[in-house]
Amino acid sequence: MSLDIALILLIDGLANGAIYLLAGLGLVLIFSVTRVVFVPFGDITAFCALTLAAFELGRPPATIWLVAALAVVACAVDTVSLLRRAEAAKIPRSLLFYGVLPMIPCALAWFAATPATPYGLQALLALALVLPIAPLLDRIAFRPAADAPVLMLLIIALALHFALSGLGLIFFGAEGFRTRPLIDGVFDLGAGIIMSGQTLLTLIAAALLSLLFFFFFERSMIGRMLRATAVNRVGARLVGIRPSRTGTFAYLIASLLAGVSALLIGPTTTIYYDSGFIIGLKAFVGAIVGGLVSYPITALGSIFVGILESFASFWSSAFKEVVVFSLLIPVLVWRSWGAAHADEEESEEIEA
Repeated sequence: MSLDIALILLIDGLANGAIYLLAGLGLVLIFSVTRVVFVPFGDITAFCALTLAAFELGRPPATIWLVAALAVVACAVDTVSLLRRAEAAKIPRSLLFYGVLPMIPCALAWFAATPATPYGLQALLALALVLPIAPLLDRIAFRPAADAPVLMLLIIALALHFALSGLGLIFFGAEGFRTRPLIDGVFDLGAGIIMSGQTLLTLIAAALLSLLFFFFFERSMIGRMLRATAVNRVGARLVGIRPSRTGTFAYLIASLLAGVSALLIGPTTTIYYDSGFIIGLKAFVGAIVGGLVSYPITALGSIFVGILESFASFWSSAFKEVVVFSLLIPVLVWRSWGAAHADEEESEEIEA
């Protein structure tokens, strides 16, 4: 392998790793706050990319009907829950949050689904359309089982993934789509390094979002509430933080990261209705490297996964998935050793 080829593979790997980084941060955020391994994360990514593809074709995306249906069901579930707790006065606020707000991007998307709409506006509408999906799924499926074991929450997440994947086949068909790049052109970075505008945008966007993510958790009140809930849900509740509300913020941020990932990866990879599962699974490998708790290690693990995938596809494209997912074995063994030692130390402290 020559140095030029190695540089090309490295840049390609960094671009893929940047996508997995955003997805990995979303997975860690949701798991740390709600204990849910959010398998449908990748499906939201695929839905956003396919929604933008539908806009490009000048037709209303079927995502409108999905969001509208989820909003109606979420309103019904929340209303019944409030009536059971004798809190009928909160129903108007519930209808506003779960009914009216998700319908706004649906209405805008319906009227803007014409070829005359500027491409930038179409991308923003596709992003806005998928934003309510994760919070609505949380209200419908996860919040009623918030105190269930992690395994039960994982089963619910898997069921939602298969449901969304089936709906994606119905909505968008089996044909794959590749969206237009957000930035055209090729940039010469010197030293023989040439990078497409979309790849450069992907790297810059991932770096900026990671930085914003850091400041959001360190400086904002909502970020501190999310950190407190992630550290101790009971303690957070005792100081007045509602885990259900912080969970909603976590799902909303995860939807945003999934949508941005779709806008970045859509022009470089053909997205099918079930492509999100593989994207989410590779991001999950990065999240496992970080133990589903550490954002910096998850970011490094996700970048490593992207680079490993790029070089593996060069040596043997047929086995690149095998190479990436084989990374899970040593990581899980290492994690299990660490957990065993922690349990032993905790047991010794109790006996002492």
